[in-house]
Amino acid sequence: MEIVHPYCSGLDIHKKDVKACLITTGPDGEVHKEIRTYPTKTADLLQMRDWLKGAGCTCVAMESTGVYWKPIYNLLEGDFELLVVNPQYVKALRGHKTDVKDAEWIADLLWLGRLKASFIPSADQRELRELTRYRTRLVEERAREVNRLQKTLEDTNLKLGDVVSDVLGKAARLILEAMVKGETDPRRLASFAVGRVRASQEQLEAALTGKVNAHHRFMLGEHLKQIENLDAAIKRVSQAIADRFGKPETDPTTEQPESTEPKEERTETTKQTQEAASSCKSDHVVGRSGQVSSSERGAQGTQAQRDEDVQRAIQANEALACCKAPEPLSWYKAMQLLRSIPGISERAAQGILAEIGLNMCQFPSARHLASWAGVCPGNNESAGKRFSGKTRQGNPWLRRLLVQAAHAAAHSKTSYLATQYRRIASRRGAKRAAMAVAHSILVIIYHVLLEQKPYQDLGSNFFDERDRQAVEKGLVRRLERLGYRVDLQPLPQADLQPLPQADLQPLPQAG
Repeated sequence: MEIVHPYCSGLDIHKKDVKACLITTGPDGEVHKEIRTYPTKTADLLQMRDWLKGAGCTCVAMESTGVYWKPIYNLLEGDFELLVVNPQYVKALRGHKTDVKDAEWIADLLWLGRLKASFIPSADQRELRELTRYRTRLVEERAREVNRLQKTLEDTNLKLGDVVSDVLGKAARLILEAMVKGETDPRRLASFAVGRVRASQEQLEAALTGKVNAHHRFMLGEHLKQIENLDAAIKRVSQAIADRFGKPETDPTTEQPESTEPKEERTETTKQTQEAASSCKSDHVVGRSGQVSSSERGAQGTQAQRDEDVQRAIQANEALACCKAPEPLSWYKAMQLLRSIPGISERAAQGILAEIGLNMCQFPSARHLASWAGVCPGNNESAGKRFSGKTRQGNPWLRRLLVQAAHAAAHSKTSYLATQYRRIASRRGAKRAAMAVAHSILVIIYHVLLEQKPYQDLGSNFFDERDRQAVEKGLVRRLERLGYRVDLQPLPQADLQPLPQADLQPLPQAG
């Protein structure tokens, strides 16, 4: 078998120590293995790094075991080619598993190039991702604390949530703070909300009549303090995230000034870009329209071959877009591009970018990105039979944001994504529809960041205009089954109307 990494190492990482197996290949093909154990203290890990560098090691592989691999990755980053591998790909046989054998097995697989590295973003992106994920946990904890507050109110039989839309709104907070200070008169408590809520004075007094003792007042005070602390923490973390995204140096909507770069240098750069694009184009045999050349496809081909050619053309065009080497995106500009997509807010855009980054060329295609995120069907086929294609777990943080964006996009009335959601939800249910729209949003994000252009919506009538005649025939048949004679008459401005007007005439009743 071909040797891919002649000088490599496999690490079996634990909390207290690391087993390292170093493989070196001599000029005559002789293989030498050396196994050492190092504690996980920083000085010992630096000693392990010096040992590997001194032996000429170029590549190091490790399992993604919890969080124990992160400090070792940070210390070795920049000195070696690092591979963090899913433990499912390097599992040893049951009954033949020890720490030393695990390190040796990882090294053997890396030596032969049999390991598939997980996606590990850059250090800056990892820090941003940690901030966005921490903010998500803080928001979740705040929601749990609000539920605890609501439980305490139910214990006192105070129906505050029945007369206000938000138990932490301005009027509700005034009432709760007064209760914590010892106020129990329903009339005086209701006076804090009069004019601020829709409920009347009588409804407020009835809802604020209950049995409150010192224990309840103490618990309500603790809940309010905890919620205030969480609000302050969320605000601080959000500000740290905003600082990393930064502000635009110039307004992206205004025209950019002419480059001060000398004309000769700009011409040379343009030539290099064109050469890279032409090289990429010749490698993939793809035209600008995205169609595979006739020499590649052939005059006679099966449908499966044509489908395969089309997919190859799509992936080749995506690679061609990477070869064009557009200007590097800033975090702020990327966030603005994502906000042009229906359903994506500023906070959602920040979380999505923290997970996938700015450079889409690190993913071979939009399909690879969707598979990595876990928003596409899985493959489960055996003996020619396809079984349940349940979606993979993927990246749960990114998947959650995409599904939330899908539900938000479904509430818009004039967008393509809302129409797609309603079409699928009527046949397959709301959950499958949300997952399908989440997949579409991620594909849109991929191309928006790759081409660095805002999203252009296809419109809510895209599916109707795609096959206009079939839609007309289907609607006519439905009306005829209801007992109408339909006469279609196009309007003068047919290009402005998605569907023609129909002249409905009831059919005469038989007999």
